[in-house]
Amino acid sequence: MSRMGVSLAVLTLALSTLAGQAQAGPEDKDVARLVSFGGMCVSCELSGRKLTGAKFTGANFDRAILIGADLRGAAFYGSNFSGADLSRADLRGAEMRGANFVNANFSDARLSGVESSGANLANANLSRADFSSSELHGANMVGANLGKANFSSAELTGANLMSVNARGADFRNAELNAANLTGGRFDQTDLRGVEMTGATLRGAIFHGADFRGADLSGASLGGADLSNAKGLDQDQLDEACGDSSTRLPRGLTVRACRGERRQIRVMVDFQRAKAEAEAQRAAAEGQRAAAEAQRAAQAAIPKPPKPPAPPKPPKY
Repeated sequence: MSRMGVSLAVLTLALSTLAGQAQAGPEDKDVARLVSFGGMCVSCELSGRKLTGAKFTGANFDRAILIGADLRGAAFYGSNFSGADLSRADLRGAEMRGANFVNANFSDARLSGVESSGANLANANLSRADFSSSELHGANMVGANLGKANFSSAELTGANLMSVNARGADFRNAELNAANLTGGRFDQTDLRGVEMTGATLRGAIFHGADFRGADLSGASLGGADLSNAKGLDQDQLDEACGDSSTRLPRGLTVRACRGERRQIRVMVDFQRAKAEAEAQRAAAEGQRAAAEAQRAAQAAIPKPPKPPAPPKPPKY
């Protein structure tokens, strides 16, 4: 088989893993081959492409441009999308386990229902993105921009939100148990009904944030500024702890953190360990998927035919 024939065979096999390719163009098919078997597409221009159900297994899409791309149901296993532009992209129902999205742009993207356990979103732009009902256990969002993003009913157990900008974000009924919110800005954030069991809010600022119905059991409020927060009551604060630098609305108090709630501490440590273990499993799955993709691609290339045996010398 010629090398062109091999490429076509690999392409045909790759397309079988993609959903909804009936309207895809030839360029989309080339990308499908790359992503399904793991490949390199650094700085690729893929804006508006239809890649529903694509499997990014160990692929390198560093700084790729996927503005408005249709990636519904896509799987990002251990792939690199650092610095990629996914603004206005549709990733509803996607799996982003162990993927690298450092410095990526997800502004105005739709990510409701995504499974992003262990994903690295450090310093990413998630402004106005829709993460409602998503699973982000153990996700790393250090320094990310979450301004006006929607995390309602999302699961962020053990997530790292240190130094984030979450001004105006919606966390209604979200799970932030054992999450780290240290040094973050949560001005005007909607935290109604949020679960923050064992969360760390040290040094975070919550000007105008709405805490009605929030569960702060075992939360550490040391150095947090809640002086202008709305909906806080003494019953909520009695379940939390803080220190002399904690700022609260007038008339409210919080006890000092002394490590006396051992039962809550054990539960929180278990939740964090569970989230970290899930993130590690996700990263390992991505590495295995990438290795399998490489083996599949190599197996699709036929070995060169053996040279013909030299003729036997004539008998005399």
